[in-house]
Amino acid sequence: MKACRKSFTETLLELAKKDDQIVAVTTDARGSVTLGDFAKELPKQFVECGIAEQNAVGISAGLAHSGKKTFVCGPACFYVARSLEQVKVDVAYSQNPVKILGVSGGVAYGALGATHHSLHDIAVLRCFPGMNICLPCDARQTEKLVKFLVDFAEPCYVRVGRAAVPDIYEDDNFEFEIGKAVTLLEGNDLTIIGAGETVYHALEAGKQLAAKGIKARVLDMSWIKPCDEEAVKKAAAETGRIITVEEHSKFGGLGAMVCEILSENPVPVRIIGIPDENVVHGTNKEIFHYYGMDAEGIVKAAESFLK
Repeated sequence: MKACRKSFTETLLELAKKDDQIVAVTTDARGSVTLGDFAKELPKQFVECGIAEQNAVGISAGLAHSGKKTFVCGPACFYVARSLEQVKVDVAYSQNPVKILGVSGGVAYGALGATHHSLHDIAVLRCFPGMNICLPCDARQTEKLVKFLVDFAEPCYVRVGRAAVPDIYEDDNFEFEIGKAVTLLEGNDLTIIGAGETVYHALEAGKQLAAKGIKARVLDMSWIKPCDEEAVKKAAAETGRIITVEEHSKFGGLGAMVCEILSENPVPVRIIGIPDENVVHGTNKEIFHYYGMDAEGIVKAAESFLK
């Protein structure tokens, strides 16, 4: 187990040692992001903006425009709220290839409550033309993502959690292609689609359902934008029912995206996510359980759905 944020910054540091055009920007968050080693070893490739996310995004856009391979890193809740206009105008609209790393996304801050949760980021950012969105599910996938993003000529928002997460991929021998979902389990009774940290719970639920004789297809939809429409349509045609699981509001996120894709040829879709309320306070694990986003909740939802 390893935190995706740690995998991200370790990979970025190793790449930056060989490429002085790589720059990391942060906002008094080098501890939260785990950028301490980067700042210490490559101070000339590191920019500290203090608690000023709007400035950080603008500076990052300027650096990217001048040819630097720029990664701006900090808490997701601030980069998709306080600095949203800069993300929209300076990055997406201007097509400056800034890579935004939003750490402690979703409900990772737990007891800090609604001010620190980022449960609207997918809904907002997928509306911005030219903005790519990826929620890696484990450390190995995160490492591959960073290596891809270094020379990727478009903006991208990456959302990761805070704590160490279980390995979904047991080694590096797996495909990771922009805009493509990965099938983790085959099945034709129904499909479960996860993104980011919900992928582990979706996979565990799929295994538990298999033990009960229910064959669930499980998809890792790490790329939210561009998304794998073909995989969604194929799952709908072959399994007839889809459950989406997201660490996000039920509005405008993964579930809504799946429903939009299937709007002309709909099948029943059940969205597991955060309802229209301020999230209960608790640990990440407690919140996942409360809203039925863990394996236990997904299994119950699948059994109910099939009835």
